[in-house]
Amino acid sequence: MTPGGDDATSGGHPDPRPEPLTAVGTDRLACCLTFDDGPNGEDTERLLAALAERGILAVFCIVGSQIQRPGGAEVLRRIARDGHVIANHATSFDDMGAWSPERVRADLIENLRVIRLVLGENHPVPYWRAPNASWGRTCEVAVSLGMQPLGFSSHIEDWVEQDADVLAARLREAIVPGALVVLHDGGGDRAGTVDAAIRVVDELLARGWSFVLPSS
Repeated sequence: MTPGGDDATSGGHPDPRPEPLTAVGTDRLACCLTFDDGPNGEDTERLLAALAERGILAVFCIVGSQIQRPGGAEVLRRIARDGHVIANHATSFDDMGAWSPERVRADLIENLRVIRLVLGENHPVPYWRAPNASWGRTCEVAVSLGMQPLGFSSHIEDWVEQDADVLAARLREAIVPGALVVLHDGGGDRAGTVDAAIRVVDELLARGWSFVLPSS
């Protein structure tokens, strides 16, 4: 049993710590890709196809309301089938920075329930990322529920614009050895993010980079 009590309210991380992870602990040519705010229909589907073709695994931080949109549950099933890591990203896009621990806990548990209604009651959800990276009291609550807070070392502000050339340039700058990078496959039109991600991933693979999952 992991922290947080019974299995239904535990994400499944064996040793969560309150400090958000911001790197993947390597100095070799490797980094971790994480995607927030999905699943999001065609954008997520196209991203998943590209990752599968290249043999890359990533972390997908799931918003419960996105699962409940038409087609959302099936996209979530594909994320899991492809072997990607599922993370809790709240039931909605609301900023939780000023919420009480009790309110945070209720939301995290509800989002676990929504995810597991689709993926099964034992599916691991070992990470938590706060919407808008507004942590407030969320880290302590996530740890109590068996989820490791997942931060990031860099982002590309793809919630501001979707020009693929601009985003690709930002992504090239963001990715350094050990980086834990956050992009968005949901929360709006993310076609530019997907285009940029595919372009830069191919460039890095040609240079001998690899893409890894968090190790703690």
